[in-house]
Amino acid sequence: MRSSNPVFSRRGFSRDNGYAGFNTAAQAGYAQGNPYAQNPYAQNPYAQQGAQYGAPPQAPAATGRMTMDDVVLRSALTLGTVAVGAVLAWALLPVSGTSYGLAFGAAIIAMVLALVQSFKRTPSPALILGYAAFEGVFLGVISEMYNSRWSGAPFQAVLGTMAVSAATLLVYKAGWIRVTARYARIGMAIAVAFVLVMAVNLLLVAFGVAEGGGLRSFGPLGVAVGVIAILLGAFFLTLDFKQIEDGIAYGAPRDESWLAAFGLTLTLVWIYVEMLRLVAIFNNND
Repeated sequence: MRSSNPVFSRRGFSRDNGYAGFNTAAQAGYAQGNPYAQNPYAQNPYAQQGAQYGAPPQAPAATGRMTMDDVVLRSALTLGTVAVGAVLAWALLPVSGTSYGLAFGAAIIAMVLALVQSFKRTPSPALILGYAAFEGVFLGVISEMYNSRWSGAPFQAVLGTMAVSAATLLVYKAGWIRVTARYARIGMAIAVAFVLVMAVNLLLVAFGVAEGGGLRSFGPLGVAVGVIAILLGAFFLTLDFKQIEDGIAYGAPRDESWLAAFGLTLTLVWIYVEMLRLVAIFNNND
């Protein structure tokens, strides 16, 4: 199955359960950067190309192909843009109704840019960095909002996001998790169910049927929902890691590293937002 990342979408597993190369098929996300949805997709062209010659995938020696250095560099640029946008928003937009409105507008613009990039067949660094900048503004405002009520919550959320990402990478590289078609199908089924439940919950809260945030309440149920959301983020990180490996091994074009960076950024933003909510719940119960 594919990752739900709207720009880091998957072409599917090869016949030997290798993961797909890159594609830009669109998938919907939340305004806050939540990247979960689902699409059908085709076979992995990189894996099939290698299979034609009966040889295992090997990193291409030719120039113009994606390397791990390319992914790291572009991920650093994208995440750095998010961080700069967040810091500037925190410093220049004090907590107020106006800043909340600007944050909401920035989130909408970020989502639109993400969707435009998703429908493009080729990556656009301008769109990707534009998304990162506006997403950073949104994160800066909501982080300041959380910090004003629960001092230190954003810092704890950053540490939590780093811990989840490092632990996921360690588990993945150690081979404790194998990204197979069955693994992805089960994870995607859980993710789709989670998104649908959260959408219904949002509607119930908006119409006053559910009080106190419903499933997002500051209580044991809210903690359980937050933990599930973070585990889903870790699940999608494993799919991202697998696709990066296969994209490099099967000779994906160098430009695809922008999509890798974009997809990783979306997933990390999701984990951070969920971690921020979870930290707030725990601090609220202190």
